[in-house]
Amino acid sequence: MNKTPLHAWHVEHGARMTGFAGWNMPIQYTTIVEEHQAVRQRAGLFDIAHMGRLFFSGPDAARLLDSLITNDVTKLKDGQIRYALVCNRHGGVLDDVLVYRFADEYLLVVNASNREKIVEWIEAHRSGFDVEVNDATTERFMMALQGPASIDVLAPHVNIDLAGMKYYTAVTTPVAGAEAIVSRTGYTGEDGFEIIVPNTAAVWVWGELIASGAEVKLRPCGLGCRDTLRLEAAMPLYGHELDESIDPLTAGLGFAVKLAAGGFIGRDALLGIRDEPTGRKRVGLEVEGRRAAREGATLHIGDTEVGRVTSGTFSPTLEKPIAMAYVAADHSAEGTELEVDIRGKRASARVVPLPFYRRQSAG
Repeated sequence: MNKTPLHAWHVEHGARMTGFAGWNMPIQYTTIVEEHQAVRQRAGLFDIAHMGRLFFSGPDAARLLDSLITNDVTKLKDGQIRYALVCNRHGGVLDDVLVYRFADEYLLVVNASNREKIVEWIEAHRSGFDVEVNDATTERFMMALQGPASIDVLAPHVNIDLAGMKYYTAVTTPVAGAEAIVSRTGYTGEDGFEIIVPNTAAVWVWGELIASGAEVKLRPCGLGCRDTLRLEAAMPLYGHELDESIDPLTAGLGFAVKLAAGGFIGRDALLGIRDEPTGRKRVGLEVEGRRAAREGATLHIGDTEVGRVTSGTFSPTLEKPIAMAYVAADHSAEGTELEVDIRGKRASARVVPLPFYRRQSAG
């Protein structure tokens, strides 16, 4: 099992460790709720070195990426980042990714569980392109600093105007003296930054951020609260809201699909789905009571099954059970009353707008 450069630090500081996508990762240090609230109210620091980081360089880097992902790579300016999907020929999602553009290269950040699959997919489709692909996942460390106090924590360690950075942009700049990529991105619904540094600098930079975060009571956070945070923000998780049986349009991710931009793999299938939708929609649900509806729970109107839950939790911020689900389009309107089967007993559930939580202001 792979270990990140922070593995010893996590163990020393009492993290509960577990296997995730081939990596030994911290799930929590204290409690999921405490870490969740720290991110919502102050700041949290996450080890996300398990995420795949693939660099593309060479004359055809943009052209290769444009053939593989649903967004328009040609429109990216230096320092811009876009969310996109990698699809198979039937429009099913192989992964959801972020693509970064720099002056002389591109970066694709992919999900840990899909890294090997995406690397193989790229290799299978790179013939005829003059491009070099470097999988730097095990060479560089990635961390996420998230929460309203993130700027206060990071500012002492950089010489750039963090407040002036736009959301979904990135710069190359030293952090605590280490060469780094800093992006204003995240997977929590809060403002924050994701930072990539060489493995040799990982422990040092992490420690410097922990120290400078003491005044705002920053917490190291595990993957447990990362999941509850992203669910409140209605961010899809591969293997739950996304997989090869689900297309981006059905998932409500049409903003990341530029059908007029070029001939990416899966485009023809998505044009067909646009014209003849699948009849399912991703929706948000608020569930009555205190019990959470988990993945796979069925949704009903009377005796008719109309959908299934893909992710569910008890929301620490809203203090009620929430879930995302795919339901029949005829029953997807806001306010629709459904029933969800929770371990053999039904509870009332109401369709609500997504996201469940939205921060007060964005960068």
